[in-house]
Amino acid sequence: MSAVAPAAAPERLRAAKTIGPPSFSPTRIAGDLKRLAQYTDLLLTLTHHRIRVRYKQSSLGILWAILQPLALMVIYTVIFSVVTRVQTGRTPYAIFVFTGLLPWTFFSSSVTAGANCLVTHSQLITKVWFPREILPLTYVFSAGFDLMIAALVLAAMMLYYRIAPGPEVMWLLPIMLIAALFAAAVALALSATQVWFRDIGLALPLALQVWMFACPVVYPLTSVPLRFRALYILNPMAGVIENFRRVLIGGQSPDMASLASAAAITLVVLMAAYLYFKNREAIMADVI
Repeated sequence: MSAVAPAAAPERLRAAKTIGPPSFSPTRIAGDLKRLAQYTDLLLTLTHHRIRVRYKQSSLGILWAILQPLALMVIYTVIFSVVTRVQTGRTPYAIFVFTGLLPWTFFSSSVTAGANCLVTHSQLITKVWFPREILPLTYVFSAGFDLMIAALVLAAMMLYYRIAPGPEVMWLLPIMLIAALFAAAVALALSATQVWFRDIGLALPLALQVWMFACPVVYPLTSVPLRFRALYILNPMAGVIENFRRVLIGGQSPDMASLASAAAITLVVLMAAYLYFKNREAIMADVI
């Protein structure tokens, strides 16, 4: 008697998607997020593809994830501790600036690659439908992989300078979550805009360079005059970088005022960016 072949596992069905004209409806967010969750497998597959392709034909491979912040650290250390001095207290300037560069490099890489992703993958967008926000999100996830690789250098530097993290290090997860959500919000807004205005890609490197100096990357937050501090902290990345440094190498609890401000602004910007992106999504394939 021949054995009966086991029944094939039922294929997971996704709800049909009807593409209509652009609409602005905040009530659609729940449905859009539910549909996005159904494409988690595609998000993970494309993220893996981003990581693999980025270093596939590179001689140094993933070492590039380390070399970029490391090279900037050397440059800024020479400028701000030899040519001119930035007061960082008892913290050596090299590790001070490196802890600022890690979250900033994660953010700038996510935004730079995410802003260009729809234009770069125009053939994919015009041939098949899937939630378009997956494309910029994959670049945020792949930048997170680079962050973890570069964090190994930070760990080695902390051993060299004999800096032991305290229990405050548990705050790193919510701090970096805020950075990731803010990076996703900016990438969503810029990628949707670049479909219509290609100037975004040309202006972005300069804008990010200016933005970096509006964050406490190469100088401490205490260097900002008190009269500008309230305005300065409206930049979510300022709160992220300052608190990343405080809890990791400063041995201090996070500054809740700046962290709460960063979290609140990030949530508002993320909701607005997602609504704007989904509003533009319906006609992207026709314009791109």
